[in-house]
Amino acid sequence: MPADEPFALVIFGASGDLTKRKLVPALWSLFQGRVLPEPFVAIGVARSAMSHDDFRHRMREAVAEFARVQPPAPHVWDRFASCLYYCPGVTDDPALYERLGALLRQLETDKGTGGNRLFYCATPPSLYPEIVTRLGASRIQRETKGWVRIIIEKPFGRDRASAAELNRVVSGVFAEDQVYRIDHYLGKETVQNILVFRFANGIFEPLWNRNHVNHVQITVAESLGVEARGAYYEEAGALRDMIQNHILQLLCLVAMEPPVSFDADPVRDEKSKVLRAIRPIPPEEVDHVVVRGQYGPGFLDGQRVPGYRSEKGVAPDSATETFAALRLSVDNFRWAGVPFYLRTGKRMPKRASEIAIQFWGTPHLLFRRHDPAERIEPNILVLRIQPDEGIALTFGAKLPGPELNIRPVTMDFRYGASFGGEPPEAYERLLLDAIHGDATLYARADWVDLAWEVLTPVLEAWGAGPAPKFPNYEAGTWGPAEADAFIEDDGRRWRPL
Repeated sequence: MPADEPFALVIFGASGDLTKRKLVPALWSLFQGRVLPEPFVAIGVARSAMSHDDFRHRMREAVAEFARVQPPAPHVWDRFASCLYYCPGVTDDPALYERLGALLRQLETDKGTGGNRLFYCATPPSLYPEIVTRLGASRIQRETKGWVRIIIEKPFGRDRASAAELNRVVSGVFAEDQVYRIDHYLGKETVQNILVFRFANGIFEPLWNRNHVNHVQITVAESLGVEARGAYYEEAGALRDMIQNHILQLLCLVAMEPPVSFDADPVRDEKSKVLRAIRPIPPEEVDHVVVRGQYGPGFLDGQRVPGYRSEKGVAPDSATETFAALRLSVDNFRWAGVPFYLRTGKRMPKRASEIAIQFWGTPHLLFRRHDPAERIEPNILVLRIQPDEGIALTFGAKLPGPELNIRPVTMDFRYGASFGGEPPEAYERLLLDAIHGDATLYARADWVDLAWEVLTPVLEAWGAGPAPKFPNYEAGTWGPAEADAFIEDDGRRWRPL
């Protein structure tokens, strides 16, 4: 780990759900685990009127409800709470940044944080340009001799043009090596373990190519609906909300070449190369490589749940997709001819995220006594991201008895069983990396632009075409029937979760 340095964290949007559910609980868990550099301060910024003590009380409740590690004793919490401060104001008010700058200078003197400043945009995305521009105008990011960094939450733009404009605004105030575009999926233990699994084990990497892999499936299924995020989801949809960031990141980790070292730029160089190798989607082919859906009323866990169009903040005739399935081709020497199937959806039967690598079958079935009517399952390697994080390998074995019957069996590694305890939350790892200046698990500007380039033909075709006949799948099912037909036309099928 890099040498610990003191720092000040400034959270814009401190009264929001992200701060309450993820950021401060992650900060507390790092502090409790004694891996958070000290001294430190965390300053919450929001429009709500609160004192420092009011903010500390709210964060104490948030930690009690959402933190992985609970406060063991009042005096430990009191020491952590003494580092929490609050600065009220609206993001378009220059006076806010004057007060914030004064508070930072005071705390840097009183607490000894060394002038190191980490800003976090945990606000609605529409406020990102305003915050960055005001930070630049106030010179808060220039007046210090310490390091300065900014973390920007997804979504980074809603299309290629808006992402380019946001990058232009950000680059006018911060250098690229100061900008940390966060994708919390990259902080999950199994996601980080993809690179370790591939490049620290000599047995698998020789098989990781078109000669041995038939196809790859990446699935992110959610049992929840849009909950209270209907207004946001109406502007986003499944393609923007999940595929453009989380799922394309997973694809890059699976498909990338070995980097020259496990440092930020070499790793991110290889991920960008994957996106550059993805075959462009011609507008006339969009309907052949993408399927979209929207859930209607249905049953989940025995309970009736409403359709998407009945959710709060959703238009009654909404054409926003809550399900998307996509076939991509990576045209390079390693993956030519291997399809990558991506799918994500809301109100599905269960919450599950996984990557499944299906290998080719044997070229010749040696066991002639085996019943030819029985299908021999292919070898499949599954990387489970959530829940029950782990890795499983399926292979064929003889069923005990006098007959030669082959059945699939599984070697299953589970994080909890092997290492014990609860793995750290994704935000714990990512916050600590940003504090240490390690951008390996963060998105770079060119990656964001390339990800939007891959999906722009789809978004444009959807925007130009007629509204689909939604809803087209019931809540509590695995998506529209067209998604099954879409992959079955290729002679394949979705892996049951």
